[in-house]
Amino acid sequence: MHPEAVALARAAVPEPACVDRASELLKAVADPTRIRLLAALAATELCVCDLSAIAGISESAVSHQLRVLREQQLVTFRKDGRVVYYRLLDDHVMDLMRSAVEHAREATARPASHEP
Repeated sequence: MHPEAVALARAAVPEPACVDRASELLKAVADPTRIRLLAALAATELCVCDLSAIAGISESAVSHQLRVLREQQLVTFRKDGRVVYYRLLDDHVMDLMRSAVEHAREATARPASHEP
């Protein structure tokens, strides 16, 4: 065992409540449809009908996915008359999406490696 490395790594691990919350957040993002919705919302504020056209799913299905994203505090909304417009909650969500997509693009561009 390497006590110094273990102590350093242990200090870097967040408290249990934070780990649980981060895990729930990542579970919410770990869905192809929700990634599409978040990526679209990273570009601009959109209503359910616009998101439906972009994601290629029904408005009802979009509403269900948005509820999951709202519950995890990833998106927020505003009403303009009868129309509800959604947007990413804050820059942290934008950074999360940007990093995930950038990492995925880089990973698909390089050959798989089995080395550490």
